[in-house]
Amino acid sequence: MATYVLIPGMCHGGWCFEELTERLRAEGHRVHPLTLTGLAERGHLLHGGVNLDTHIQDGIGVLAAENIEDAVLVGHSYGGMVITGMADRAPDRVGTLVFLDAMVPGNGDSCWSLVTDQERRWYTDVTDTGYGVRPLPFFDTRATPHPLASLMQPLRLTGDLAHLRRRVYVYAAGWAGPSPFTPVYRRLREDPAWTTYALDGGHNLMRDAPQDLLKVLLAAAEPG
Repeated sequence: MATYVLIPGMCHGGWCFEELTERLRAEGHRVHPLTLTGLAERGHLLHGGVNLDTHIQDGIGVLAAENIEDAVLVGHSYGGMVITGMADRAPDRVGTLVFLDAMVPGNGDSCWSLVTDQERRWYTDVTDTGYGVRPLPFFDTRATPHPLASLMQPLRLTGDLAHLRRRVYVYAAGWAGPSPFTPVYRRLREDPAWTTYALDGGHNLMRDAPQDLLKVLLAAAEPG
């Protein structure tokens, strides 16, 4: 039995993993889909101090409270920032990282520094409070504003994550237009330290390629 911790992308809550959570639990695994501070049912906690560190601590808090060891951390999009920070700060509790069409940051990187000018224009479309980035029009109706500070704060890493058993990148090959994650995928598929997959689906792989994604996640938890 493996334990998965699922971290959503921008503007989404743990609800975006509902189908995936059910499928993994049906296979006999423990699954914790997280909603990060300031989003979805925790949207009332959004304020100017909610940043990347807050979200990393959200995840670490679950690892500690549930006494999780050898976790499989799964991060979608922005969630790649969070799972990287979690693995660095709680190395004794994390065994595998799975990036779902996600950011793969290094020390000192922020979402702002990693994205294109087009995405930066989106980040500047904030709510009246100035704290949250508005969901894009085509997002699920449950999407809520995302804490702006979490996108601007650089990630500080203390190690090289060499302790991890496995690092997996899952690339969405079915974007309607050019994918901002193509350079990341091309770089990592040449790196022997990584296992990479390209799935036929759009950015929301949980919705577009659920069966293929399930197979990838089950393989990521296998010993070895």
